[in-house]
Amino acid sequence: MSYELFVSLRYLRAKRKQTFISVISFISIGGVTLGVAALIVVLAVMTGFHDGVRQQILGNLPNILIQKYGDAIAEYEDIAEQARQVPRVSEVTPFISREAMLLSQGNVAAVQVKGVERGHKAFGQEALTLEGGELEDLLFEGRGTRPGIVISIDSATSLGVAIGDTINVIPPMFTITPFGMIPKMKPFQVVGILRQQGSLVDTFNAYVPLSVAQEFFDLPGQVTGIEVDVMHFDDTQPVVSALRRNFEFPYLVRSWEDMFGSFLSALRLEKLGLFIVLGIIVLVAAFNIATTLIMVVMEKHKDIAILRSMGATSRSIMKIFVLEGAIIGTLGTSLGTALGLLIAKNADPIIKKVESVFQLKIFDQAVYGMDRFPSVVNPGDVIAVVVVAMSISLLATIYPAWHASRMDPAEALRYE
Repeated sequence: MSYELFVSLRYLRAKRKQTFISVISFISIGGVTLGVAALIVVLAVMTGFHDGVRQQILGNLPNILIQKYGDAIAEYEDIAEQARQVPRVSEVTPFISREAMLLSQGNVAAVQVKGVERGHKAFGQEALTLEGGELEDLLFEGRGTRPGIVISIDSATSLGVAIGDTINVIPPMFTITPFGMIPKMKPFQVVGILRQQGSLVDTFNAYVPLSVAQEFFDLPGQVTGIEVDVMHFDDTQPVVSALRRNFEFPYLVRSWEDMFGSFLSALRLEKLGLFIVLGIIVLVAAFNIATTLIMVVMEKHKDIAILRSMGATSRSIMKIFVLEGAIIGTLGTSLGTALGLLIAKNADPIIKKVESVFQLKIFDQAVYGMDRFPSVVNPGDVIAVVVVAMSISLLATIYPAWHASRMDPAEALRYE
């Protein structure tokens, strides 16, 4: 152990008459600890909310859409096969999507009718089904004279229908007759109701078999688009770039970021704003570190003068106080990181415990559409917090350490 480190550690342990300085040192450590812990917890919660909202929006929406300007896609099987060859692509699904109105018992609901194939991810949700059967079997194989349709629980509530009821689907298509234009209409049997309530997708989508949609919307052998899903959200941009090189005009390739990026960017900006605001807590703690060191320098001016007289260089004196500030910053950052990770990893049980003890409703699952309090620890965020906290702590030591190193031994001992 170098003597600079030994002296730094000794200055942190105050004598009986110098307890005040020691108390300020512990307050400085506590300030850094709370600041770092608050930063880690808030960033983890914001990351969790960001991921949760993104999953809500994109749960059943495609990561990437391939469409054709002003026209349906006839050669969709070839395009789907080419898309499957792109690295990091997990699933490719052709579909037909058209706006329509659902009519039943005098009630109306506007939906997006989607014709999809078996295995679509929308069918992975919890759903009420006819006679408790398998949702995809009921939809694609059918047991009645009418084709099946799967709607959301919100649409079912608006229409006042239940499993097995018949609803009429009315697209914006008309048949010209001698009596004028008559809207096209087809009866469907409700074979499934998706239970998840409040989701953007499940509220406005109704699902029918692709073959039925092709016949109903007069698109034989065609689709209106191709859904492409990637292995991870972060793979979207590389895959989009590859698809855009393969499918130029008149094809249009759009990612989920193109469709919903502005809303998610607002969440990222809010996260950055909270990082800056809570970073001020660490900055305040850094002022405590600077105050502590200044008081130590004032208290130990005789010790500094004696060290200089014994041959200690200005650099060694500066190193003593920089090390003292670094020790305070390291202790505070380490304790804060441990505390922040402990709270962030157990945020959901902590929130539920507080709610049960104080009979409060802090996190309403129905409002946010999440089954647990979101908290996701991102290693990059933790590293950023640690780097910022240590940098601020070290910067706070520069002036007191520089002032101590510039002290004149003769002047310091003149009146002693």
